[in-house]
Amino acid sequence: MNGRPDARARRLESLAREHGTPLWVTDGDLVRARLAELRTAFRGLLHEVHYAVKANSGLALLALLAAEGVGFDVVSAGELERCRRVGVDPRRIGFAGAGKTDAELAAALAAGIGLFDVESPAELDRLARLAAERGAVAPYALRLNPDVEAGTHEYVTTGTRRNKFGMPFDAALAALERHRSTAALRFRGFHVHIGSQVTDPARFAAAAAIVAQRIVATRAAGFAVELLDFGGGFAARYDVAPPPIAAVAAAVRPLLEPLHVELLLEPGRFLVAEAGELVTRVIGVKEGQERHFVIVDAAMNDLLRPALYGAWHPVELLAGEEAGRPTVSCDIVGPVCESGDFLAKERLLPRPAPGDLLVIGSAGAYGTSMSSNYNSRPRAAEVLIDRGVARLVRRRETIDDLLATELLPPA
Repeated sequence: MNGRPDARARRLESLAREHGTPLWVTDGDLVRARLAELRTAFRGLLHEVHYAVKANSGLALLALLAAEGVGFDVVSAGELERCRRVGVDPRRIGFAGAGKTDAELAAALAAGIGLFDVESPAELDRLARLAAERGAVAPYALRLNPDVEAGTHEYVTTGTRRNKFGMPFDAALAALERHRSTAALRFRGFHVHIGSQVTDPARFAAAAAIVAQRIVATRAAGFAVELLDFGGGFAARYDVAPPPIAAVAAAVRPLLEPLHVELLLEPGRFLVAEAGELVTRVIGVKEGQERHFVIVDAAMNDLLRPALYGAWHPVELLAGEEAGRPTVSCDIVGPVCESGDFLAKERLLPRPAPGDLLVIGSAGAYGTSMSSNYNSRPRAAEVLIDRGVARLVRRRETIDDLLATELLPPA
């Protein structure tokens, strides 16, 4: 959030009073600043930024990014429709993901998207058939699995041979040969993505070195390679500051520049993680036998990352008189009936009291997009602060919303 700490606290308290808690608050100006930082880092390389919609798929955020000239990377028909709803030029949409159905491929062909990131030879065969049936030409990139360790959490590693993503180079080259004369397909290049929250620029350099060799070999085999979708995975700050994005660009530039390809970058977390906060109110404080529990109205259904990955998020107490309170070690937990329902563990905070507000920081990526209705809990409201103006962009769900799709059998 922008502004002095006291002004920021007052604004968050005001928004919580107006819209209730839990409440997502996103800083649109910080998203723009991250985008500018990324573009500056890769200046001089022909590149496009395609935002990874899975990180945070809110329509208002997508509209903000579209207005900044950003393209989009989608992994489902639902994400494709979200982009369509905010008026994104379909030629600026790429479709990735390891399990595209025929219906999803057909919808993307009908929309006229700009790129299919193909994950397997079998998927390429299906895409060729579906495109031919519609009299369309599908532009595509083949996703390579470079077998590079990303040095990140196992659940967000995507570029090793034990992962489901991409294909070995020999399989990719064989698929290219098989479809060399397929009129319904247009080969544009390759896609590589090694993981999320990658904090070592050398990991990106290793992937770039491998894919550069593959591009040279593919051109030698008689195929034009005009594009490299280099994925994302650029790190955001949680507990420690990652290397600046300029260091990532510097690590890969000497390897990618000689290729003279159009570079696609697919940041998600990097653009939105630090721009999002989850504001939650303390319900009660409970002294356990070994732990001091602070029970709040947000839960793992709102922010799953701590339970799913053991992810660390900064926690801040919003209270005017916190300086006079004793510091205690707290576990911040929610009302969901799971022992895994926690937002933070063993955090030193001025002792929270019922009614206080806590702010969970760096929550803008994989927060709202992973939220659920577990325990029949309605999803939280969301506010976007854009150029100083706060606007409700997602109303709080109701119980009626949760039950609207369900059907009772006849009595």
